[in-house]
Amino acid sequence: MMKIAALSAILASASAFAPTSNVVRSTSLNAEKSVSLPFMNRPPLLDGSMAGDVGFDPLGLSNIDDVGIDLYWLREAEIKHCRVAMMAVTGMVWVELFGPAPGCEAATAKCQTDAFWQIWNSHPQYIAAAFIFIMMAEAVSGIATTLGRESGNREPGDFGFGKTFISEDMKKKEIANGRLAMWAASGLLLQGCTNHMGGVEALMASFNN
Repeated sequence: MMKIAALSAILASASAFAPTSNVVRSTSLNAEKSVSLPFMNRPPLLDGSMAGDVGFDPLGLSNIDDVGIDLYWLREAEIKHCRVAMMAVTGMVWVELFGPAPGCEAATAKCQTDAFWQIWNSHPQYIAAAFIFIMMAEAVSGIATTLGRESGNREPGDFGFGKTFISEDMKKKEIANGRLAMWAASGLLLQGCTNHMGGVEALMASFNN
């Protein structure tokens, strides 16, 4: 009798766990896949409502419960760095092609990393002024982001400029080009630190070779 009772208890325990296992397996198989990473499930918070959202989050940073990072702050940071990178790439290429701005004739190098150190050695006050401007911009951005997050009536990256022509399509283009610009800016800086060539100069050299 004891053996029969023990066998019945084991079978009951196994049957109790069986439905849960099936449900988990079914849920995992039927979960919506990420557009950018089809072999991974779509992150729950990345539902496509934000411009440029294709479900790319392999590190799970959008999961607030696990990581503790607010998605609002992540989108604000992405848009800010997109805009900075687009201006940086434009400035690097513009100066290389058309020369430095008036008053910055000391920056004669085609490579902008070398030009930075030229200005640092000859006119450090320009670098100091740039850092002060950056700190002011960061302060304004931080205050706007904090107040907007608390009130809930401000979209990330919205500073009230150009609302009349910024459509959903333009928002997608801004994100797409901004992400590309971040890669481009990183490439230009890394290249300048390694071969001391400007972006256009290196591009032309690759064609000639």
